[in-house]
Order: sequence, then structure tokens, then C-alpha cells
Amino acid sequence: MIKENTLYMVVPCYNEEPVLHETAKRLKEKYISLMERCLISEDSRVVFVNDGSKDRTWEIIQTLHKEAPEIFSGINLARNSGHQNAVLAGLMTVKDICSMAITMDADLQDDINAIDAMVEKFHEGNHVVYGVRSARDTDTFFKKFTAEGFYKFMKVMGADVVYNHADFRLMSARVLQELANYKEVNLFLRGMVPLIGFQSCNVYYERAERFAGESKYPLRKMLGFAVNGITSFSTKPLKLITAMGFIMSVVSLLAMLWTIVVKIAGASELGWSSTVCSIWFIGGLQLLAMGIIGEYVGRIYAEVKQRPRYIVADFINNTKTEDKQ
Repeated sequence: MIKENTLYMVVPCYNEEPVLHETAKRLKEKYISLMERCLISEDSRVVFVNDGSKDRTWEIIQTLHKEAPEIFSGINLARNSGHQNAVLAGLMTVKDICSMAITMDADLQDDINAIDAMVEKFHEGNHVVYGVRSARDTDTFFKKFTAEGFYKFMKVMGADVVYNHADFRLMSARVLQELANYKEVNLFLRGMVPLIGFQSCNVYYERAERFAGESKYPLRKMLGFAVNGITSFSTKPLKLITAMGFIMSVVSLLAMLWTIVVKIAGASELGWSSTVCSIWFIGGLQLLAMGIIGEYVGRIYAEVKQRPRYIVADFINNTKTEDKQ
């Protein structure tokens, strides 16, 4: 029987050895404070999800569980499945043993003190509480420009995403049950959660610099993440291809009429540069169109195989020692 106000924190971890002890320390202090204020039950836990780390991350998680089983639990994935899959693995593992769950990264950039406001908003009747950055003062100009451009572009593409929100959010058990019905292999949780609906609100916080370690999202992964989000929640790129094809057809027709007029006028010696430029331009558009279509086809291919998105090798807490999926 799930106790009322049981909170499970899901913290995905990939090579987080340098920061994990400090993260655990701060979360333990926060949990004790929330329990003393009766905002969460004593059955609440922090669940670290080891996403196939190559360092001592899982060993540290096991030690934390042994030292404080009343606070810390751990999930060990069989292999590296990616950040979004690690988050989902944690949520799906705890969805039947919690009344609410909060996801946050282990790097301490998300403000742990914002958890109080999130839990309070849950008690006010909100099923989803989004942690939203109030500013990007700690970002470089390039990071700020690309991140804000990403959210604006997603809106233009028709994806319903919360501006300046990443994966720091609270979800009720009801929302988690509905999230389990979404079977996509190509995960983009920032777009999936708003699709579920239910009453929601925002909690604003200032994002800090990474406490230790290195970012797990270099530019290459960020671009891949953006492409995955766009192709998972919008068909506008395909519609743009159709529009470009129509425009090029009209332009080609006008060019043909112009060629006929020039021929009739007797000035039929045309420059080679215009011909070469036209060939390169049209060829580039064709390759771009094929690339966009290929992205969608590749995702369809991944979806129809229906391979498991993650495999849980171990789940440790003070009531269950092992759970496999």
C-alpha cells in the first residue's frame, strides 16, 4: 500500500563519480527537511539510475544505499541506454510505489531548493510541475543562443514544449501511469509530458554551474537531441519539402518560359554560370529533402522493431532487492 505523499526522486547518472557524494548529501538534507515538515512521507526515496557508467558510479550508489537505505535506492541498467531512457527507466520502475516523482540531473545545476515549491504545488492539486530556468546568466553566449533558439524553433515546428524547461519536473502517479502508455522508442520527454495533459504549473529557479565533472551533452549530442525532438513531434519539415518542391516547380516553369522568349528573340546564347548554379542549387535541395525524409524513415525503422528502450539489471532499496525488466 502506497503511503500518501510518497516522493521518489529519479536521478539519472552517467560517469557521475566526481559529484555523486555531494549530490547525495544535499538531497538527503532536503529529504529530512521535507519529512520534518510533513510534506513527504517517510517512505520517500532518492533513486539513482546508473546508465551504464564506466567509472565507480554504481559502486557509490550501492554504498549510499547500504549507509542510508531509508533515503537512497538505486537502479542499474544493463547497458548505456541514453539520458532520456535512463529517466524513463527510473520513472517506470517507481510509478507503482510513489504518489509523485521528481526527475533531475545529478550535476547539481538544478536547484534542489526548488523541490519544496514543487511539492507544495503538488499539494495544491497540480499533477505536473515544471522546473523552468528564470535566466541563463551562467551559460556562454553560444549555449544561450542555441538553447533559446531551440525552444523557439520547436514552437515554430508545432511541438508543445515549455520554454527554458529541461528534465527537472514533478509528475503525479496518475501522470506516470499515463506516460507508461506512450511506447515511443525515440524519446523526447520534454514534448511527451505536455501531451499527457492534467493541471500543471511552473516553478522558476536559477540554474547553477556544474558542481564537478564534465557535461554529458556536447554539441554533437545536443544537435542529435534537437533533431530527435523535431522529428518525433512535428511533420512540418516534410510539409516544407512539399512547399519547396512546389516553389521549385513554379520557378522551373517560369525559367522555361523565359528560355522560350529568349530563343524567339534571337538571343539564345545563355551563360554557363546560371546553368551550373541552378544545377547545384536544385541538387542541394534534393539532397536536403532526402536527408530529412531519411531521418523520419530511420525513426520509423527504430519504432517498428519494438526493441526494449532499456533493461533494468538491478533495483535496490530497503523493501526490494532486485527487479528485472
